[in-house]
Parts: sequence; C-alpha cells; structure tokens
Amino acid sequence: MELILNNRSLEIFKSVVDAYIDTGEPIGSKVLSERLGMKLSSATIRNVMANLEEVGLLYAPHVSAGRLPTEKGLKFFVHGMLEVGDLATQEKRSIEEMCGSSNLDIDKMLDQACRTLSGLSGCAGLVMAPKQDAVLKHVEFVSLDTNKVLAILVSDQGDIENRLITLPAGFPPAKLVEASNFLNAHYVGRTLAEIQAVLSNDVDSIRKEIDSVVHDLVEKGLAKWVETYDKPTLILTGHSNLLSDVTDPNQLENIKRLFEVFERRTDISSLLDASMQGEGVQIFIGSDNHLFDDSGCSMIVAPYANASGRVFGSLGVVGPTRLNYARIIPMVDYTAKIIGRLISMRYDTR
Repeated sequence: MELILNNRSLEIFKSVVDAYIDTGEPIGSKVLSERLGMKLSSATIRNVMANLEEVGLLYAPHVSAGRLPTEKGLKFFVHGMLEVGDLATQEKRSIEEMCGSSNLDIDKMLDQACRTLSGLSGCAGLVMAPKQDAVLKHVEFVSLDTNKVLAILVSDQGDIENRLITLPAGFPPAKLVEASNFLNAHYVGRTLAEIQAVLSNDVDSIRKEIDSVVHDLVEKGLAKWVETYDKPTLILTGHSNLLSDVTDPNQLENIKRLFEVFERRTDISSLLDASMQGEGVQIFIGSDNHLFDDSGCSMIVAPYANASGRVFGSLGVVGPTRLNYARIIPMVDYTAKIIGRLISMRYDTR
C-alpha cells in the first residue's frame, strides 16, 4: 500500500472522499481532473483510481461509473488523513447558549444538548444520562393475595415505583410489616450506591438481625428498586434528520434498519456505556460496530466528565457514513466539554 499511496494517490483519494461527503455521488476522472486544476490528465487519474480500487479503498457502484470510497476507505481517511479544525465562534456560542440557556436540571440540560447536537449536525442526537443516585424515602409492602406482594418504593425525587414480588404461598402477613420496618429503619435516607455497599459488605450481619423469610423479602424489594434506578437514561432525538434527502431505495432500507436499532434502546445504551471507558471522541464507521453493520451509518461519541475527571455519561450523533467528520467531530467534543463544565458548576458531583 505504501508504494501505491504516494502523494499523488493520496491527493486523488482525498478528492474522491471530499466529493462523496459533499454530494454522495460517485465522481469520475474527468471531473476530478477539472477539480484538481487539470494538473493530472483523466487517464492518469483513472489509473490511480484503479489502483486504489485494487487495495480496497474505492469502488465503482456501476459499470463505467465514477468511484466512491469503500467503508475501508472512509476509515482510512477519517483515522489517517482527516484534518479536524476548530468550531466557528458562532457554533461554539450556540452550543453554550442552548445547553446552558436556563437553570435546567441535569436531565433537561442533557435533553437540550441532544437536541442541539442533532440540530447543528443534521443527524440523530443521542445522550447517555448518568445513573440517578436517588435517595430512598419510604418503603412499604402490600399483600395482594396468598403469594403476591406489591413493593412500594418512594424516592426523594418524588418517584414512586410499584413492583410485584412473588413469594412462597402462605407467607405470614406480619412479616410484611417487619420487612417494611427494617427497610425504613436501615435504608431510608441512603442513596442507591450506599445501599448497595451495605448489602454487599454486611450480608452476614443483616441475616443475624432478621430471619430468612424477611431477609428474602427485603432483598427482593431492594432488587426491584436497584433494577429501576441503576439503569442510565438514553435520550434520542432527531431521527427524522436521517431521512432528509434520501432518494436511494437501498439507503432508505438502511435507515429503516437503523430505526429498528434505535428501538432496541438497550443495544445503543450498551454501546454508549462502553464508550464511556475511552478518552476523547470515538468514531464508529459502519461495521466498526455490529449495530450498524447493515445500516450504512456512523456514530461519533464522546464522554462528558466533571472538573475532577469523573465520567457521568456520553453524547454524540448517528448519521450516514458520508458525515462531515471534520466539522462534527469537534462539535461533539466541544458539547461534551460544555456539559461537563455545566455539571461541575451546577451540581454537587463529589
């Protein structure tokens, strides 16, 4: 590849990619020659494009058509040749104003960040909101029949969670009161993280305080609360942006498949959760991630953290592979930094 990709080959390859990102259409040697100021003849450009096709960086969608970059070519361009500049002052100002426009709570602020990214990029925006470290305010168990119990858990945020628990038949009603009293005495006023720590560290001592029947109910009741509050929130906006200017039936089918991926929110959540482990902007092009194998899409994401470096979530965009990467990468990066700064300013994130 080193022998083929000399400066001339790289210049032609970059011109093909630039044309693809601008129009989505294949470009031929004659047009490329004109774009390059007639520095190279059409015949020379055709030979170079044929070489680039042989190494898998370009392909011809139709016989005698121009060339388009392959997925491999796009990855090579984005990770090896892309020159990422800075955002325009006006774009920075728009992000700052829209994300911090008012005294929003963290969920509303992240929702606004998602909409801002979607609007500025013309893509679908997505944000992984942090896990809610809710404080338990009250617990109560209500018997429904011989082996069904309703666990009612109230958080300090005013959220009420009702969860059905199945118990062995003949469970003594008095044990429901005992379990409620135990939970309210030991766990009310504690955060989810604190409760989890107590449960994992003090299992033996807890068992000494209450019998196995009550312990089972306590464990199941808290498990239901953890099940609700330990899951991060996924925000998705701007789906319709992906349908703009789509005329190719095959591309439309790809977008429909992507919408199906969006419906499986747990899959997207897992991907964003994994992206929080990395540093800076991460780029997934097509088959870089199995979720986008058949959709012909790319995702650009970045984690956001407070001033001390604690990562709270991640945000980014999903769009077609012909994204304006040079513009959107710094956009995602800057938005993540602004959100991190706002979180540090507004919230106790110790």
